[in-house]
Amino acid sequence: MTSDKFYIPYLIPAAILTLALAIRLPVIMRFWRIDPNVRSLSGLLLLGSAVFYFGRPKSLALLNSSTGVSNFAAPLVYSLLTMFCAYCLIMVIHWRGGDPRGVRRTTWTIWSVYAGVVAGLWITFAFADVPVERLRDLDTYYANTPWMREHILLYLAAHTAACLITATVIRTWLREVAGWLRAGLVFLVIGFVLNLAYDAVKLIAIVARWTGHDLDWLSTYVAPPIASVCALFVAVGFILPHAGQAAQVLWTDYRQYRSLAPFVRELDGLDTGSLRLPRRTPLSRRLVQRRTQISDGLLRLQPYMDPGVRDRALAEALARDEAPERAAATADAVAVVAAVRSLRRGVPVGAGAGVRDSAGAGTAAAAPGPAGSPDLVAVARALRRSPVVGSFRERP
Repeated sequence: MTSDKFYIPYLIPAAILTLALAIRLPVIMRFWRIDPNVRSLSGLLLLGSAVFYFGRPKSLALLNSSTGVSNFAAPLVYSLLTMFCAYCLIMVIHWRGGDPRGVRRTTWTIWSVYAGVVAGLWITFAFADVPVERLRDLDTYYANTPWMREHILLYLAAHTAACLITATVIRTWLREVAGWLRAGLVFLVIGFVLNLAYDAVKLIAIVARWTGHDLDWLSTYVAPPIASVCALFVAVGFILPHAGQAAQVLWTDYRQYRSLAPFVRELDGLDTGSLRLPRRTPLSRRLVQRRTQISDGLLRLQPYMDPGVRDRALAEALARDEAPERAAATADAVAVVAAVRSLRRGVPVGAGAGVRDSAGAGTAAAAPGPAGSPDLVAVARALRRSPVVGSFRERP
């Protein structure tokens, strides 16, 4: 009954909740003292993973044998689960915000109620007569046992109330947020609703025992996989906003870095004073260095910029029915190509208008765009794709 296949519903969610805690650890360490949300989240993830680590049949047997008390692991694991519920409620209270005094008062109320539940778990267990060790079916095996019956119902009631309140409150926020945060909240709602399904399955099996029926398989074989799926959704719900946003920023930086490559190749050979970065340099720093290199190159080209060349290229691009913003980027690209030619011939044209932004307004050639600006990217794309730039290159 305690073969490895029965450990899977426990180890996988425990590992994923631990991963979620590890991902959030830098933020937790930085804001632990000043942000109650961080403390609530860290407690929630830590207790959630502990419930699954200690809830394994092998861990239960080890706890029971080490203390010499049969089923001693039951109140311990149920206490961890109850404190997890308390952290769920405290987390949503802090997320909701409001009057600080009201938040503190509600937090202390939750702690008091759930501390009372934990005390009740240990008191009822102390009075219960549970001499037979049950590692996987304790809830149904002792469903009719005085005091242990109350013990089981107490933790299920606390868990059900916490999951119901948490799912309801989070669901009301779905209309107020968007993006990765909304996706994370959707996973959290699903996770806590599935927790309610776990409680329902447990209660059905227990009530069946009360009425003389045998539905123990619901508690023994159905409830643990449901709990595992719940943990997966909850963990993803907490990981997704942070990891999704980080992945989106990384992808945006990567696309811009690749898009600027034609601009860098066009300026190849100019003395921009750029340093060679190590291979392990973060992509965000490489992007900043590439933008700086392009800006330095434009500064070097400024005496060779010919406004007349840009105006003629703009007229040609518009004649090809290019959109105004795209035509402006095409004209800037032609101006850069012409300036590079003039510099290599050593024939300065004079300080011109410089490369303009993609809206057509004049800007200093040396002024680098901000980190998310599309101007340099648009010019780089024109250098690579525009037929106007291609035809200009073919001219002597």
